[in-house]
Amino acid sequence: MTTRENDSLLARYRFACSLAESGGKLAYGFYQQRDSLRVEHKGSDAQDVVSLADREVESFVKSRIAEAFPEDGFLGEESGTSDAHQRVLWVVDPIDGTSCFLNGLHTWCLSLAVVVDGEPVIGVVYDPNHQELFHALKGEGAWLNDRRIAPHPAETVSGGVMGVGTSHRVTAADFLPFLDQLLQHGGMFVRNGSGALMSAWAAAGRLIGYYEPHMNPWDGLPGIVLMREAGGATNDYLAADGIAQGNPVLLASKTLYPQLKQWVVQPLN
Repeated sequence: MTTRENDSLLARYRFACSLAESGGKLAYGFYQQRDSLRVEHKGSDAQDVVSLADREVESFVKSRIAEAFPEDGFLGEESGTSDAHQRVLWVVDPIDGTSCFLNGLHTWCLSLAVVVDGEPVIGVVYDPNHQELFHALKGEGAWLNDRRIAPHPAETVSGGVMGVGTSHRVTAADFLPFLDQLLQHGGMFVRNGSGALMSAWAAAGRLIGYYEPHMNPWDGLPGIVLMREAGGATNDYLAADGIAQGNPVLLASKTLYPQLKQWVVQPLN
């Protein structure tokens, strides 16, 4: 990568961190008025909801990216894709954990990633409730605000708590065998309703890892970058057209990843 390309990537990284905080603060304003928000269901899944806040925050983020980097593509959970063929693609979820957001829980976040030439190189997760910005740029490590982060040091799953998530896009048979093995080996788990936030927690060593049998790219990619830059291991999320189809997500320390991978039912790239 040339010096000019490095500078361009660094500019996007700094912009992504600032934008995530600005968008997250906008979302938090809606959160404080959540009882008055109009809520709709997406498709036939009663658990898959969207609010005015999701759409307004995504519109804000999308417009700011278009102003700063008009040549870049965009993929958002609510508005879909535009210019997806561009070398640089921004992938955004304005509020990951909308159900938690609407019910007054604190486990939601704004998540975004930047993919360059088919490789995720920037991952950012902002938690407005705790003013925590998890951020990573390829080759520059992973950070929580201004502190460098690393995966949990546990050598076995009994040494900490595993983050897990699931959705109605998969069946119980895709998910429960992993939980069964985790519990049989002395582990424990938590699910908070935001896969992006739990992935960030895993990269920061609060959880020993994170597993979900299917994640959309706007939720899965930020944690992939964060964990890799924190020094951990992940599957190849973008294999088999992950941008369009989604994929499983497994991330953990390099010590625990091989053990956890054995318990995943569907093949991991």
